[in-house]
Amino acid sequence: MADSRWKNFVKRLNPYMIKKGILYLKHFGFKEFLVRLSDRIEPEDVPYGPWYEKHKASPEELERQRKRPLPRQPLISIAVPLYKTPEKFLREMIESVQAQTYPEWELCLADGSPEDESMNRVLREYVKKDPRIRVRRMRENQGIVGNTNAAVSMAGGQYVGFMDHDDLLAPDALYELAKCLQTENPPEFLYTDEDKITGDGGEHFQPNLKPDFNPDLLRSNNYICHFILVSASLIERVGKIRPEYEGAQDYDFILRCTEQAQGIAHVPRILYHWRTHAASTADNPLSKQYAYEAGKRAIEDHLARCGLKGEVFLKKDFGFYRVKYPVLGSPLVSIIIPNKDEMDTLKACLDSIFQRSSYRNFEIIIVENNSKSEEIFQYYEEIDGRNGIRVVYWDKDFNYSAINNFGIRHARGEYLLLLNNDMEVISSDWIEELLSHCQRPGTGIVGARLYYPDDTIQHAGIIVGIGGVGGSLFVGMKRSHTGYMHKESLQQDLSAVTAACMMVRRRVWEETGGLEEKLAVAFNDVDFCLKAGEKGYLVVYDPYAELYHYESKTRGVEDTKEKTRRFQSEIEYMRSRWTSVIKNGDPFYNKNFSLKKWNYSLKI
Repeated sequence: MADSRWKNFVKRLNPYMIKKGILYLKHFGFKEFLVRLSDRIEPEDVPYGPWYEKHKASPEELERQRKRPLPRQPLISIAVPLYKTPEKFLREMIESVQAQTYPEWELCLADGSPEDESMNRVLREYVKKDPRIRVRRMRENQGIVGNTNAAVSMAGGQYVGFMDHDDLLAPDALYELAKCLQTENPPEFLYTDEDKITGDGGEHFQPNLKPDFNPDLLRSNNYICHFILVSASLIERVGKIRPEYEGAQDYDFILRCTEQAQGIAHVPRILYHWRTHAASTADNPLSKQYAYEAGKRAIEDHLARCGLKGEVFLKKDFGFYRVKYPVLGSPLVSIIIPNKDEMDTLKACLDSIFQRSSYRNFEIIIVENNSKSEEIFQYYEEIDGRNGIRVVYWDKDFNYSAINNFGIRHARGEYLLLLNNDMEVISSDWIEELLSHCQRPGTGIVGARLYYPDDTIQHAGIIVGIGGVGGSLFVGMKRSHTGYMHKESLQQDLSAVTAACMMVRRRVWEETGGLEEKLAVAFNDVDFCLKAGEKGYLVVYDPYAELYHYESKTRGVEDTKEKTRRFQSEIEYMRSRWTSVIKNGDPFYNKNFSLKKWNYSLKI
């Protein structure tokens, strides 16, 4: 399988891509270049080309769509800025719109190359044949922003879609989007999945299979990109494309739209094909380096409009960003650590907290859970009452949820930090990182990036449904890698994070009732996060809070009939309590990804 992926990659190579590779090599250095090249090739456990052919709309399905018109058919205007578009690409773009199974559309073309008589001839040909195609010849080229705004000004539809002049729409694109507009209160902003195609259109590759709306991921990268459909009323409220963000004008526009949209919908189908060739940014990010600075400014202005303070940094990967939020004041953080025996493990954990943490206003509640060894009680005597540490005693049977609930009843902090005893702090600002997100309005829970001692990933967020109920992403992947679309290294919202290291607002803890004590061992963190999400709070994964996790040394394995029965009862509880999420799929994970693997592999 790996050999075939390399062969497919090599087959797409051309002199321009080799030149681009040399520039990347200079930018990243040899070691990081190899890591990113490997990331780009490795994810395809299921080859994408055959998968796409299998999952695209069949001729029979397209014919059904044509014969069964939707009850509501609002006019959709597609705005396309043109500038010296090669004839082949121009024809294919126009004909991909003409091939739509949804009939109520108009194609608004703003031509910024009036001196190009070849283009004018082609455009006149299509206008003559199809009255739904409209062309405005600009007196002069106004750049992508000016040309796009001119195309939008031509639009008469209730919705406007945005398309590049050399790209393609799948024939069912507008139909699938229009299906979302059949409700009484249709969404004002819609987007689809996309992929890339080679210049000759012969090969599909690098699918961008997106989650539902994810505000923190959008601040990390313009993951929405293509294809977007925006209501005319929303455009009227937010304004058109802004020239001061040229290079990232679409990013700025999407941020403004999602801030004000009354309803955001995502269609999890590959409905847009982004063509790659020497002049396109789809396969040439180095061609528009100024765009990344424009993207940074777009995020900064977005934060200001949202009333959020934050400093935006460009990541080394092109088009990706980090937002660093400030800690407001110095609130007390209560760290809750359950413990049974394992004196050396607990000591190592506490030592790493005190020696490496730059944030100092914390207390530590150790919940003693039926230890047997004399040395642990001697250690408790040494530390209890010193340096903000208190030891409280749980004398009932092991129940992770009940133990943490008990510990938190003794906590005084406004922010609660659940922490396993087998953790080791790596990043000195780990508390600040978690706290800075947790303080943000609307955020309820924040989780960290955790590694095994061999520097492979133990936790980078949890997806509901992986492994049946819920599982961590990127388990076992090398720490140096960043995974599919760099998601392992990006701040983003998820349905759940692990309670091995989880910060929670006290108010959220109280509103949700804490951890469910029917879930004595498994899935209590997933359940808790889903309860918080149900109440409208964000659950944030922050990869910049980093710790080693030595993985449940105190719990043991599921090696008795009693433990097995308990585990099965917890599975049944989750399946019953969260039927809709498990059935319909995690909104922060595309339904086209496998639930049997953790690395964003395609579902067969």
